[in-house]
Amino acid sequence: MRPLPSCRRKTRGISLGLFALCLAAARCLQSQGVSLYIPQPTINATVEQDILFSVEYSCHGVPTIEWTYTSNWGMQKIVEWKPGTQANVSQSHQDRVCTFDNGSIQLFSVGVRDSGYYIVTVTERPGSSQFGTIVLHVSEILYEDLHLVAVFLAFLTAVAAVLISLLWVCNKCAYKFQRKRRHKLKGKPPPRGPVAILAWF
Repeated sequence: MRPLPSCRRKTRGISLGLFALCLAAARCLQSQGVSLYIPQPTINATVEQDILFSVEYSCHGVPTIEWTYTSNWGMQKIVEWKPGTQANVSQSHQDRVCTFDNGSIQLFSVGVRDSGYYIVTVTERPGSSQFGTIVLHVSEILYEDLHLVAVFLAFLTAVAAVLISLLWVCNKCAYKFQRKRRHKLKGKPPPRGPVAILAWF
């Protein structure tokens, strides 16, 4: 026995109504969730540089922000805080991290061991969170090359200055020696006897 057309229409209406209700609920949940934006997901730096890990988030409440660090040496927590409160910085990053209310952090005087993945997690409430990753690559090649070039140039400058000073002193001594010799030759009387006659020829 086939269902009447009116029953079919009612069933379709209920299905469409449930579908619309699910969409509205999903949109409502999405609007109440956390959104996270990372403008620079990859950062290249040199040794001793200060790095800003910039992020932007939006949510309705006051979230908990957490930064962790993952590399070849393992995974460790860097800092955790709520905007407007004091940050809980790990022992490994004491005096090296500065936090901002928009979720960003600044890491001072980075080294090669700081290269790795920095993961930020913004949690508004249980089940409502977002995370993002920033890759940091720290290189010391450029720093070492510049340091060696500066030392080499300073050494060459010092050697050149010493050589120029020695040349100047030698030139002065030679000039004085020639003046004294000419003065002695001018004041010396002409030789007498046969030597004098030979000298005239």
